[in-house]
Amino acid sequence: MPENAAEVTAAGIARLAGVGRAAVSNWRRRHPDFPQPVGGTDASPSFSLPEVEKWLRDQGKLAEVPLRERVWQQVASHPGGTADALRLAGAVLLLAAEHPEEWRALSREPDRTLPTRLAEAAAEVFTQRFGGPPPATAVPSPAAPGAAAHGAAAPAAAALAPEAPGPAALAAAVPLVRAAGRLAAELGPRQAYEFLLGRHLDTNPRQYTLTPPGLAELMAALALPGTARPGAPPVQAFTVLDPACGTGALLRAAGDCGTLLGQEADPALAALTAVRLALRTRAEVRVRAGDSLRADAFPGLAADAVLCHPPFNERNWGHDELTYDPRWEYGLPARTESELAWVQHALAHARPGGTVVVLMPPAAASRRSGRRVRADLLRRGALRAVVALPAGSAPPYGIPLHLWVLRRPDPAGAAGAVPPSPHLLLVDAAGLLPEGHGGHGGHGGREALPRQLLRDAVLEAWESFDRHGTTEARPGVARAVPVIELLDDDVDLAPARHLPPPAADDGPELTGLRERLAATLRHTAEITPAPGVPVSGAPAPGTPVSGAPGARRPTTTVGELARAGALLMRSGGPGAVPGGDGPAVLTEHDVVAGTGPTGTLPAGAPEDPVLTEEGDVVVPVLGRGAVARVVDRATAGAALGRNLWLLRPDPAVLDPWFLAGFLRGTANTRRASSYASTTGRLDVRRLQVPRMPLSDQLRYGARFRELAGFESALREAVALGEQLVRGLHDGLTDGRLSP
Repeated sequence: MPENAAEVTAAGIARLAGVGRAAVSNWRRRHPDFPQPVGGTDASPSFSLPEVEKWLRDQGKLAEVPLRERVWQQVASHPGGTADALRLAGAVLLLAAEHPEEWRALSREPDRTLPTRLAEAAAEVFTQRFGGPPPATAVPSPAAPGAAAHGAAAPAAAALAPEAPGPAALAAAVPLVRAAGRLAAELGPRQAYEFLLGRHLDTNPRQYTLTPPGLAELMAALALPGTARPGAPPVQAFTVLDPACGTGALLRAAGDCGTLLGQEADPALAALTAVRLALRTRAEVRVRAGDSLRADAFPGLAADAVLCHPPFNERNWGHDELTYDPRWEYGLPARTESELAWVQHALAHARPGGTVVVLMPPAAASRRSGRRVRADLLRRGALRAVVALPAGSAPPYGIPLHLWVLRRPDPAGAAGAVPPSPHLLLVDAAGLLPEGHGGHGGHGGREALPRQLLRDAVLEAWESFDRHGTTEARPGVARAVPVIELLDDDVDLAPARHLPPPAADDGPELTGLRERLAATLRHTAEITPAPGVPVSGAPAPGTPVSGAPGARRPTTTVGELARAGALLMRSGGPGAVPGGDGPAVLTEHDVVAGTGPTGTLPAGAPEDPVLTEEGDVVVPVLGRGAVARVVDRATAGAALGRNLWLLRPDPAVLDPWFLAGFLRGTANTRRASSYASTTGRLDVRRLQVPRMPLSDQLRYGARFRELAGFESALREAVALGEQLVRGLHDGLTDGRLSP
């Protein structure tokens, strides 16, 4: 095997061939000519990618490995780690984007001289895009008093800039470098990098906290007037800062502003994000590595806008060493109030009149430990709006996060200074959602919110308030609250506590709801299934007997059915579309709740998702109990979300309703599950299915279909009943209904 040949794990082979890992294990056992491991461990061996490709092609299991998959396997198997491989590939892709002719000439260099020549060219491009002195706006000014005198010494910004890879690192990865160049020629440099970085983020979901694209666009629109509406001209001269930039989602949403500045504590991620932004925009890009609170890379900066999705609930944010830091103009944040430290850091880096938008946990609006800082933000007119988002807008997905919109006040006594606003805009965006709408979907099932509805309603309320200092009250949704009403002992800024309930004529609405519930209950009663006919002499569940009537039936497993060709197995996972538009995503939550697909595919380099077809059986694998759903005509065509397995039975030998029904057996699920400390995971291949002729399968399948219809009717009745009870409670307690 060549010295620098890429390696691939069993999971990677399964991805290349479109099969499960169990199939790869079977190939290794049954085919003596299967490639031998060349690395890894006994538990997780790795194989030569060229040898695997040749074997798959010789066996007729693979026509051609897509180039992007070959490149990804080289990235994933890089000895220095995936992040280091992405840094090397990113240097090539950035050079190909900035100077395509120069890269084409370099690509013809022999392996011996390519690393040195490429390192020189990459260093020049990195200096052009990321190096040099701080931007012109990053100078000490009255707008950021004392910012250069932070409690911790701020390292020079240039020392924290991303560095181009050197000749030695490139020499050890020449095949990867050339493969990245070929991928750039096929997809384009930006799309190639988005694919590789997106695959890396998908592979390590717990390592990174991502800001969903829809939320990033909303935050940018609140801060930047040029991005507030589709088709609006870009704000060419704006300077935008994100002091906790992560993967750069907020800066990407800011578009082609004049200057994009970011800081990230993880040096490897900072380097990847810098390349991502440079490939995305022609704006000046400056991304620095370091802790923004302890080692500010942009002291004295007076940005036009600051966007921030800070880490939540940090105790070790620097409270003790930063006690006398001049950024705390509105009060020293408590040790438990790291988010208020980020808010004041962002304000200290905005010019007078500059807008700051920060994603905050809801507790930051009401914790007593932060009430003094909140009160001073209100008194001085810095805090302008608090927007409560629906649950599911961003991680952590289980809670409704808040957006704080702030504006740096003009210095006292300055000519033309704007007096503090006497009102605070409070918006509860959850009131905009349709009844019963959840926040599950999107990337991996996380962005099912009606983006345009949410964006337009929030922007309409904010723009009206920003223009006139007040806005028309919308009960249950938005209200401009006098600041004096909020300056009590708690200084509680949670929107739901200050908005009047929605005004509605509850009588006719509740009457119609009651009639729908009554009709649903009648229908449910009509389709209530009769008890099954007891089998004479049937054993207790799980008792191994044979021979007599009622004996346990012979069974097979899903894995065996797949190997025999009776069904096809596919796992849900990555998928992306260039513009963020594509088929809806059937998420884990959708399968459990029995709803239609609510997710959306992320924007990125094109990557085909697994699409459902009518008659497929979908099974969630994470701690959901006995659940299996047959895809109907309305759900067909949806992309398969994460933590789901798709089983596509051959209708000539296997009935889908029969399959789904037996997969839902409680004992069956229990036998095929493994348990960690906090959750269980289902091994779909170990689920058992009785062996019986198709005619008998159809009888069972018809019965299971009846049960599914009954279950759906029950689910609808429960939802209507909950709405009716909630409406009656609210009407009685709000005084809109009398007993």
